Amino acid sequence: MKAARAKTPRRPAVKKPSNPSLKDPVGVYCRVRPLSRPDQECCIEVINETTVQIHPPDGYRIFRNGEYRETQYSFKEVFGTLVVQKELFDVVAKPLVEDLIRGKNGLLFTYGVTGSGKTHTMTGSPGDGGLLPRCLDMIFNSIGPFQAKRFVFKLDDKNGVDVQCEVDALLERQKRDAMPVPKTPSGKRQIDPEFADMINVQDHCKVEEVDEDNVYSVFVSYIEIYNNYIYDLLEEAPYEPIKPKPPQSKTLREDQNHNMYVTGCTEVEVKSTEEAFEVFWRGQKKRRIANTQLNRESSRSHSVFIIKLAQAPLDADGDNVLQEKEQITLSQLSLVDLAGSERTNRTKAEGNRLREAGNINQSLMTLRTCIEVLRENQMYGTNKMVPYRDSKLTHLFKNYFDGEGKVRMIVCVNPKAEDYEESLQVMRFAEMTQEVEVARPVDRPLCGLTPGRRFRNQAFREELSRKLEMRGGPINGETEEQSVSEMFLQNFPPLPSCELLDVNDDQTLPKLIEVLEKRHKLRQMLSEEFAKNVLAFKTMLQDFDSSIVSKENYIQGKLSEKEKTIAGQKMELERLEKKIKTLEYKIEILEKTATIYEEDKRNLQQELESKSQKLQRQASDKRRLEARLQGMVAETTMKWEKECERRVAAKQLEMQNKLWVKDEKLKQLKAIVTEPKNEKPERPSRERDREKPVQRSVSPSPAPNAPPVRLRHRRSRSAGERWVDHKPPSNLPTETVMQPHVPHAITVAAASEKALAKCDKYMLTHQELASDGEIETKLIKGDVFKTRGGGQAVQFTEIETLKQESPTGRKRRSSPSNPDPPEDAADSEWTDVETRCSVAVEMRAGSALGPGYEHHAQPKRRKP
Repeated sequence: MKAARAKTPRRPAVKKPSNPSLKDPVGVYCRVRPLSRPDQECCIEVINETTVQIHPPDGYRIFRNGEYRETQYSFKEVFGTLVVQKELFDVVAKPLVEDLIRGKNGLLFTYGVTGSGKTHTMTGSPGDGGLLPRCLDMIFNSIGPFQAKRFVFKLDDKNGVDVQCEVDALLERQKRDAMPVPKTPSGKRQIDPEFADMINVQDHCKVEEVDEDNVYSVFVSYIEIYNNYIYDLLEEAPYEPIKPKPPQSKTLREDQNHNMYVTGCTEVEVKSTEEAFEVFWRGQKKRRIANTQLNRESSRSHSVFIIKLAQAPLDADGDNVLQEKEQITLSQLSLVDLAGSERTNRTKAEGNRLREAGNINQSLMTLRTCIEVLRENQMYGTNKMVPYRDSKLTHLFKNYFDGEGKVRMIVCVNPKAEDYEESLQVMRFAEMTQEVEVARPVDRPLCGLTPGRRFRNQAFREELSRKLEMRGGPINGETEEQSVSEMFLQNFPPLPSCELLDVNDDQTLPKLIEVLEKRHKLRQMLSEEFAKNVLAFKTMLQDFDSSIVSKENYIQGKLSEKEKTIAGQKMELERLEKKIKTLEYKIEILEKTATIYEEDKRNLQQELESKSQKLQRQASDKRRLEARLQGMVAETTMKWEKECERRVAAKQLEMQNKLWVKDEKLKQLKAIVTEPKNEKPERPSRERDREKPVQRSVSPSPAPNAPPVRLRHRRSRSAGERWVDHKPPSNLPTETVMQPHVPHAITVAAASEKALAKCDKYMLTHQELASDGEIETKLIKGDVFKTRGGGQAVQFTEIETLKQESPTGRKRRSSPSNPDPPEDAADSEWTDVETRCSVAVEMRAGSALGPGYEHHAQPKRRKP
């Protein structure tokens, strides 16, 4: 079984150091372009060096109340209409170029409405170069004598840089020269007259402190972001006349230092301002521009011109580049010309122009959102995610806002009245951007080699050449050694011939001995002179060493003093920074506490207002309910008072009727009892009863407040009267000649609702045994009325008595009055009548006929 192959652990990425405690705000500058016509209305006015004032144009009211209100915005510096390009460059771009040469990154972009002068500010015009050519000119003026030869620095495809020796660089140059591809433009070529005036800068501005022990190389690239796609403007596509291929978009990637870069982007090494600007101009011709209603040459894409500066130290001899990749510093300056924000209803864009405008506005909105989230995170301590990836523009430059260099923005505004609303939005965004802070990057570390070695070696070689020239020797090093040895040998006497031709030759050897002795003496003299020179040189070296030691001691003392001062200042700075942090922390806590209290106060005020409104609603509801209840109580009280009065009146009437009925019974019984038997009882006439009503002493008087009873009128006799002849089954036939006859009568044995509904008269036949033993028949008559409940009611009006007498059976009364019959018998008789007839006896108030009787018929119950 094979052992599992272990994965190589990933090396942690080395992040470019930055100092989070030291932060610089984003530098925002404002530039006001002059009006195109002097008669145009102006809505922007420069107040002072840092403030501009914007006011609505005539006839425009921005507030609801119609007030004419002016707004002021403050920036780091404001440039008016008369400011030249050089002044703008010295303030805004020159510090970024100085940081670039010192190994720090920088970002400069122009922002504004379409036609506000962004491209003019960045590129310039003939005779008046913009920020970009001035930056290139300052870079090459500063590093001109210290530039490395071509291909000494070689960029890789991972946003890194390698260094190679001069031999490899020479081979690379020869290889590139042999290739058929177009060569890199040379600085000795004739400048294109189309842009020659733009780069003809006479200022010769340069950085004062440039590290002379480094070598430098400049690389430029030019890209555009069009419809949220990245295109390389320097890419040389093969020419195909039949079917040309569209340019391929590039992708963004992250290197090992978490910096974003464009993969496959063309990066050209340039050696002069002319060469660099020629590369820029070649890409500028490919940039997408279009004609709109607001601008004749409106940029339809965001352009980014990137200047990379690679620098590495020389070796200890000061002759060649140090072959260590860790010592290479790569810094870049990005110059961004943003496309102008615009409103489609003003540009009259359609089709592709409308799509381009939408993508431009979307990318600018994403930039604004990122700035707002950064500002909120820094001001309120939140940790919201910044949406860099929503747009290629913000994703490419996210490193700058994370602390990879300085960020500068130039806000270009057009003061004409037609751009008022767009300028107002631009001003608000620019003023908000100033509140974002970017961490300051730390200085790059020193390489540790002796400073000034380049010029010292050059001075040594120049001095050595000068001395050799004074001695008449050649200048080259190899011939120098040869001439010294030859000169040394020429000082010796020539050797004689050493050939012995005879044994007895005694002249050759003595001459040779003499020559050798002379050479020996000369050698001793040279040795003594050399020893003296060596001793003098040693003495000189010792003196030089002692002076160096003394100077080193002096310098060391000064350095120790400076280090002590620096240490004290660092301690003081640390103490102040700690104090500042403590105060900032306290301020932050107080701000948060104040925010919490304000929020609680707002919540409590809202709660109080809601409670007050609720209480007011409850009070109003209570008042309405009280008024309603009072109305209901009053209505109910009146209703019940009327009902009580009606019931009391009805009860009084009922009791009076009962007493009346009792009185009538008693009177009838008294009349029957006290009537003499031989006299026929005489019925009082109706007229007499009407004239003289019987006085009732027992019955109480009716209540004075009882409501009057509605009189019931009899029906007209002309309509035809029908009778209900109620004859109980217990009636006995009298067999008399005179019999009661009722025409149109309905004879019934028991009163019914059905019979009463068909008739308007009612007659009840009642028989009882008289005191003389004869049968007495009473015909009780009444009128039939309909009741409110749907039933029938009978009001008795008269009683007709029929009595049969036998002439032989009459007896004379012995006494004038009969004894009173017992009350129980009378009650039983009347009770028997009521039982048989199922009537209710009731007196009708207001009747002039005396006591009346009302018969209530019980309605039949229907079977379920």
